[in-house]
Amino acid sequence: MSSFVDLQRGQGRNLRLLEQARSTVLPALVTAFGDALGRFDDALFERVERAGPAQTAFLDGMRELRRQREPAIARFRQHLEKAWRALEEGTPLSVDTALTDPNVTGLSLLSEAELESRLAARNLASVVGRDCRQVLGHLDRRLGIIAAVGDLDADHNPIGPEHVGVAMHEAFSGCDFTLEVRLTVIKLGERELVPQLARIYESLDRMLVQAGVIGELPAARRVVPQRPSAPPAQIPGLEAVESRRAPDMGLPAGNDETGMPAWMARFAERLGGNAWQGNADAGGYAGAGYDPALGANAQGVLLEALHHLLQESRGHRGEPAGGYGEGQDRGGGQGDARSLSKREMLSVLSMLQATPSATLQRAAVGSSDESLAQRLKSEVLNSAGQLGMEPGTTRLSPVDEDAIDLVGMLFDVMLDERDLEMHSRELMGKLVVPFVKVALLDRRMFVQKTHPARRLLNVLAEACEGNTGESAAERVLMAKVEEVVDRLVAEFNENLAIFLTLEEEFRDFLNQHKRRIEIAERRATELQRGQERLEAARARAAVELSRRLEGRRVPQTIEDFLRQPWAHHLTMALLREGEDSQMAASALALADGVLQELAEAQRQIVGKPWLQEWRHGLIKVFSSVGMGGEAAGAAIDALHDTLQAVSVSRPDLERALPDLPPVAEPAARAAAAQAPNLELIGGTDALDFDSADAEHFRTLPIGTWLDFVDKDNKVQAGKLSWVSPISSRLLFVNRRGVRFCVASAEELAVMVRLGRLRRHRHEDAFDSAMQGVIDRLDGINRPPATPLSDG
Repeated sequence: MSSFVDLQRGQGRNLRLLEQARSTVLPALVTAFGDALGRFDDALFERVERAGPAQTAFLDGMRELRRQREPAIARFRQHLEKAWRALEEGTPLSVDTALTDPNVTGLSLLSEAELESRLAARNLASVVGRDCRQVLGHLDRRLGIIAAVGDLDADHNPIGPEHVGVAMHEAFSGCDFTLEVRLTVIKLGERELVPQLARIYESLDRMLVQAGVIGELPAARRVVPQRPSAPPAQIPGLEAVESRRAPDMGLPAGNDETGMPAWMARFAERLGGNAWQGNADAGGYAGAGYDPALGANAQGVLLEALHHLLQESRGHRGEPAGGYGEGQDRGGGQGDARSLSKREMLSVLSMLQATPSATLQRAAVGSSDESLAQRLKSEVLNSAGQLGMEPGTTRLSPVDEDAIDLVGMLFDVMLDERDLEMHSRELMGKLVVPFVKVALLDRRMFVQKTHPARRLLNVLAEACEGNTGESAAERVLMAKVEEVVDRLVAEFNENLAIFLTLEEEFRDFLNQHKRRIEIAERRATELQRGQERLEAARARAAVELSRRLEGRRVPQTIEDFLRQPWAHHLTMALLREGEDSQMAASALALADGVLQELAEAQRQIVGKPWLQEWRHGLIKVFSSVGMGGEAAGAAIDALHDTLQAVSVSRPDLERALPDLPPVAEPAARAAAAQAPNLELIGGTDALDFDSADAEHFRTLPIGTWLDFVDKDNKVQAGKLSWVSPISSRLLFVNRRGVRFCVASAEELAVMVRLGRLRRHRHEDAFDSAMQGVIDRLDGINRPPATPLSDG
C-alpha cells in the first residue's frame, strides 16, 4: 500500500528542477538500454553454440530481437516516461500498479512464463539496489523533495532499479521468445545495463546537489577498522577457504550480518562494557555492533567465556572432567589417564564419521534418553581402544571436551526446535561427527558468522525445515540435501575447503528452489486478490438487492430472478468492469425496470406488453448464467406471465422460472478453495485486543516475518506477502510460498493477546541453536530457588 499522501499541488514542488532531472536521466537510461541491446546479438550467438536442443529457439530469438529492437527501446522509454509523469503529478507510481494489466477484466491468473519474467526483472532490481544503495538513498530523498511527495522508496522512485526492471520487462513483452530465451535476454540486460546505471545515478545526484537539493541525509556509519588476524596455524584448507570467500555470499532471508546474535549480546553484557570494548580495535565488538570477522582477542574472550560456562555446567551435572567410556567410573576418578592428542582425536572421529554406531545415530535423531554430547564422548573414548589404546587410560582434553559438548548440544537444540521430518533428522544427525572435527580444527566456527561450515549447516537446515516432501520440488530439494551430506561424510578429512565448495553449490541450487517459492507466493497473492475482489463484488450486489427488496411484496418468480441470475450478472459486472461501468449501471437499471413494471402490475394495470422494453437486458442476464436461445426465452416468458397474473390478481397463473444451470465460480475462487483452511476470528466488535498492537499490524511492511503458534504450541513462520486494498486484511505465506493465514489487524492483535503470535526471530539456524545451548546451560547453572520456611 502506498505511503504517499496527495500533497497540495505546487507546495514545495520545483517543476524546473524536475524537468532538468528528467532531461538528465531518462535519455541516458534509454541510450544505455539501446547500447546494451546492441551487444545482445553476440552474446546470444555464443549461447547458441552450447544450447543443445534449444539452439533453434535461440536462433529464432536472435531474429526476433533484431526485428523488435526499436519497438523494445520504445516500450522501455514509454514505461520510464509514464513513471516520471506520475512523479510530476505528485502521485508516484508503484511497481505493483505498473505491473497490473488494465486490459485484464476477469480473474485470469498470470502464466508461469509471465511470473518467471517478472521475477527475473525484479532480480535485476535487487542487484542494482545492492550495488547502488547509497546513491539511490540520496536520490529517493532528493527527488521526493523537488516533487513535494516526501521521501520516495524503491517501489516509487521512477528511475530506480525496480522501475528499470519493469521497463525491461515491458520492453521484451512484445517479443515472441521462449521462456528460456526470455530469461536469458533479461539476464543479459542485467549484465550489460547494471554497470551503466551507477554512473547515471551518480550523474543525476551530482546535478541535484549542484542545484542545491541537499536534504537531511543520514550520516555515514563509521566503520571501526579491523586489524587482520592470522588464521590458526596448521589448519589445512583454511587459507583456500579464506581466499575463495566472496565478499557477499548472502544469508537466508531475514538475517542481518551486522546484528549481534542474542547469545553473544548476553556474553557482551556479562563481560562488561570496558573489557569487551577493549577488543574493538582488534576487530571485535564495538558497542552493540557485530562484526562477522571477529578479531583474535575478541574471539578468545568469547570462547573463554563459553569454556567457563561449560565447566560450571559439568560441575552441576556431576560429570567428570574428560568424559568417560562405557564401564568407566562416573564418579570422576580417572587417576593418571592421559588426554588424547589432537591427532588421536581426529583419527577416532574419522573412524566414527565413516562408520557411526547405531547408538550414536539414535542419540542424533533424538530416539535415545542419552544426550548427544555425552554419547559422543563415550563413543570417542570407547573407539580409542580400536587404535591400540588401553581402555580407561585415556581421557578428553578440556578443549576437546568443550568442542564435543558445544556441537552435541548445538545439534540437540537444532533438532528439537526445528520442524524436521524423520528423514531430515537422520540426515542432520550424520553431520554431527564432521562438525566436531571442524570444532577441533577451527574453534572460530562458533564465533564467526561467515565461517563456511556454519554457512553450510544454515542452508541445509533451511532446506530441511518444514520440507515434508509433498511436492516434486521438495523431494528434489531433499535429494540434493542427501547428496551434499553424503559427499561431506565421504570426502571431509581435515580440509575445510570442502565446506565452502558444497555450500556454494548447494546455495545455487537452493536459490533456484526459492524462485519457485516466489512464484508460489505470487500465485497465492493473485488468488487472494481475486477472491477479495469477488467477495467485494458479491457484497455490493447483496446491498443493491437488499435495497430493492426491502419492504416490497414480490412474487416468488421475480424474487428468484433477482436473487439468482440477476445477482450473479451484477456481481460479474462489478468484478470485470467496476462500480462506475456502463455494464453495472445497465444491470441496476434492469432490476429497477422490472420492479417498476411489478409495481404497475400490482396497481392492476391490464393489457401492458410486460417486459418488452427490457427483453434485450434480460437475455444478457440469462446468458450470463448459461441460458441461451429457447431456455432464455422460456425464462422471460415465465416473468411475463407472472406479471400478467399479478395484474389480474390471479396468483394461480404465476409461472416459476425454469431450472437454472449451476453457476461456475471464477477460477480464482475455485483455486482459493484448494488452499489450506483458515481459522479466523470473526467480528471485531467484541474482540479483546490492544489497539496499539492493531495499529502496529496496519503499518507492518511487506516482507515482515512473524511466528504463529498453533494450539499444540508448534511454531510456524509466516511472511506478510500482501495487504488487501479492499478489506485491509493481511495475507501471510509460509516458507513454501503457500497461503496459510489471512487476518485483519484486529484479529492479529487478538492472537498476540492469546500468545498465538509473536515477533519472528531472525537469527539463522546456527545462532538460534547457540541461543538454545546458552539457555540450557544457564538453566543448569542457575541454582534453584529456595522456598522460604516459616521459621
